[in-house]
Amino acid sequence: MKIFRLRLFLMFVVALAATGCAHNAADSPAFTAEQRAAVESGVRNFMQAVAHDITSEGPTAWQKEFADDPAFFMAVEGKMAFPDRETATKAIPELPKIIKQIELRWGDDLRVDPLTADLAVVAASYTEVQTNPEGHQITETGFFTGVVELRGGGWQFRDAHWSAPVGHTPPAKTQ
Repeated sequence: MKIFRLRLFLMFVVALAATGCAHNAADSPAFTAEQRAAVESGVRNFMQAVAHDITSEGPTAWQKEFADDPAFFMAVEGKMAFPDRETATKAIPELPKIIKQIELRWGDDLRVDPLTADLAVVAASYTEVQTNPEGHQITETGFFTGVVELRGGGWQFRDAHWSAPVGHTPPAKTQ
């Protein structure tokens, strides 16, 4: 009988622990509806600013959009493009050699999932028109997901992933 009670007690403890682990910080009473709305608004504004900055300043503008943290990474088409911030920092200044201009547009389906007061998940379709130094353009469309973090008073990408539709063929060059 003692073993049965012990097992019952352990099952009860495991069940309680599992429910506690399933708790979402964004649902916490400490994370109010007003805070959630502020995070969502701030992240939406950040995403629009990113599109504006990249479009007006070119590919090197990505430097200020990525978190200056070793934990940062970016994947593209299922492959690790930047495994850490150091790699991104070294690669971004070289981008103008292959991409002179980028026109970035997020789709109307932009989603923001506030996790905490300083962390959120973002997702959106995107269209990007890249112009190389010779003036040739490539249009890419796909879906973007990322984690954004409020750092030093502003939002930045902590992680980023760009993907293309299934069956995607390389983009066609246009003039």
